[in-house]
Amino acid sequence: MNMRDQAKGTGPQSKPSGPADTAGTANNIREMGAQNIPVAKGSNIHCLTIIGQIEGHMVLPPQNKTTKYEHVIPQLAAIEESDEIDGLLLILNTVGGDVEAGLAIAEMISTMSKPSVSLVLGGGHSIGVPLSVCTDYTYIASTATMTIHPIRMNGLVVGGPQTYEYFNKMQQRISSFITSHSSITTERWNELLYRTGELANEVGTVLIGQEAVSNGLIHEVGGVRNAMEKLRELIRLRKGEFK
Repeated sequence: MNMRDQAKGTGPQSKPSGPADTAGTANNIREMGAQNIPVAKGSNIHCLTIIGQIEGHMVLPPQNKTTKYEHVIPQLAAIEESDEIDGLLLILNTVGGDVEAGLAIAEMISTMSKPSVSLVLGGGHSIGVPLSVCTDYTYIASTATMTIHPIRMNGLVVGGPQTYEYFNKMQQRISSFITSHSSITTERWNELLYRTGELANEVGTVLIGQEAVSNGLIHEVGGVRNAMEKLRELIRLRKGEFK
């Protein structure tokens, strides 16, 4: 290599960045605020996030952070069929959203054959509660909250007995799912659900971290490390059962 080649940077040690590298870096900075995004290579665990508001049959305004159920459900089907994925880590920070969409996702996760662990970070509110308890084992951060309240609807509602029956049956579906996938009793759940005075002009309860564990909704207070260790333990147990 001569001095001219070295000056031009054409020697074997030079690694010029091409247009694709520059575009990829710019995209990472724009989307993630970082030049390089770490990738977990060769992992047998799939991390699924439920963030913002759960979008169902109605499209939410573009400024809302949303989790679209039509994106999540195909992912869950692919995870169930994949030979490379052995477990599902579900991370939640959601304010709730569409009741039927959230319940459909929760039902699908609860019926998967592969081990699953959930971790509530920030919040698992409203329909986020059944999503938080739908996995084989559940964690909540010490500062995370869960808001429990009866079904609500915005907009025009027909005031009649049929409307009340519809809301009542929908609430029964949610309550039944939660009590059957956690250790909370039906009596305690209804007490928290219809409590007055804790939320301003509202009925319901806000549980923070350990309170969710003490009431039997969540198994343990913990973080990412705890959730990953538990999921690997469940994966080892499942593989041992089928050997």
